[in-house]
Amino acid sequence: MLQNWLKPLPLAIAEQAKNASTHLMGGRVIPYTKDLPDLKKTRIAIIGFEEEASNKVREVLYSFAWSFPPATVVDLGNLRKPDSGHLIPVLFELITGKVMPIVIGAGVEASRAQFLAYQEAKALVNWVMVDEQLGPVMEQEGLLAPRHALLFHFALLGAQIHLLPPSDQQLLEKHHFEVLRLGRMRSALEEAEPLLRDADLLSIHLSSLKQSEASSVTVSPSGLLLEEACQLARYAGMSDKLTSFGVYGLDADRRLDTQSVQCVAQLVWYFMEGFFNRKGDYPASLKGLSEYVVELPAYNYHLTFWKSELTGRWWLQVPVTSSSRQERHRLIPCSFQDYQMACRQELPDRLFKAFKRF
Repeated sequence: MLQNWLKPLPLAIAEQAKNASTHLMGGRVIPYTKDLPDLKKTRIAIIGFEEEASNKVREVLYSFAWSFPPATVVDLGNLRKPDSGHLIPVLFELITGKVMPIVIGAGVEASRAQFLAYQEAKALVNWVMVDEQLGPVMEQEGLLAPRHALLFHFALLGAQIHLLPPSDQQLLEKHHFEVLRLGRMRSALEEAEPLLRDADLLSIHLSSLKQSEASSVTVSPSGLLLEEACQLARYAGMSDKLTSFGVYGLDADRRLDTQSVQCVAQLVWYFMEGFFNRKGDYPASLKGLSEYVVELPAYNYHLTFWKSELTGRWWLQVPVTSSSRQERHRLIPCSFQDYQMACRQELPDRLFKAFKRF
């Protein structure tokens, strides 16, 4: 079915891959040229949205070092038509086939399609978006206003509060969604890790970067450095829960300068580096986790924290009744600092919001 939506890589790109050293990405990625690659052993699939932008990213990405297991990454070429509606069935087929899709070379409107790809599975999902503001994508009817029936949690990372109108802030607060402001995140980037560990999908918009990082895409003098955005991508890659990733904002309607293309390629590479360093400690079961119980007399209940003996990462068990559809989200990623606060009879606002979502 994928052949119906995708077209093979152009001959020039395929030749670049064929002639590349096996020490480089280009020499190890399995390209879709004539016949669709066998996806049985595939872990990651790269998908281009708009051909010109996507191919420019590939030229850079293929020159990066290969540091991953053999025969695990395929490049499925580009959509036959750069249309968000064509992206949805491609992502759905890959996600349900346990293949991690990476979307490149797309405008921000394609991030909506990334979310809608989950609607056929009818599972509640958590969405994390890295951007300076909500933007027109999230303001479209059927995502936040009204809230989509399958959107369990949404988090906006890197928000610049002067670009977030009170109405948007109130909307996020109404649904107990989260905003991690740019200043707070830059001072302690690790605060974003639990949110990314809880996500099913991650959308990084290049507008979240400083203008000096991606001048053809963003006009804001404030924003994330590329190194910080790459760390966020790596955090997300390491999350056992996350099942799709997209980098948005680079399309043919904009001047495709080398620096912006480099940004996309590096974000993709560091996501992959995190993905192949997954530890498999997402607590689908409690095996390998140590239990820590904190009594909160003031609230007349206790909290149960779980710590992975493999990685040292922490989760908090929601102390409220949840439906069977919510059960997958009942262990909330948190930090050792959150556990310490609970021991002092305090809890971060982030965790109280999580309780309210149930």
